[in-house]
Amino acid sequence: MKKLFDAADVYLRQTTWKDLALIKFCLFSMGLFCGLFVKEKSKKHFAIGALIVFVATYIPLMSDFIPMLKKEFAKSQDEEITFIEE
Repeated sequence: MKKLFDAADVYLRQTTWKDLALIKFCLFSMGLFCGLFVKEKSKKHFAIGALIVFVATYIPLMSDFIPMLKKEFAKSQDEEITFIEE
């Protein structure tokens, strides 16, 4: 299993955000496709499970991304100010 994770790390270092977007669309489509086969009486339970997984993964992702985004915007504003002053 460790070799599989190491290979995934190597792959991710070589990818761009566009590759990751494609992976996410692929997984989203697979989730929709699998959802088509859930029986009507079980859909509510699967929806609750999907919501829990979404929240449990979205919060940690955004807690890393938003501070980084703020730093990048602050850095780009500093560069613009420096450029204007020169």
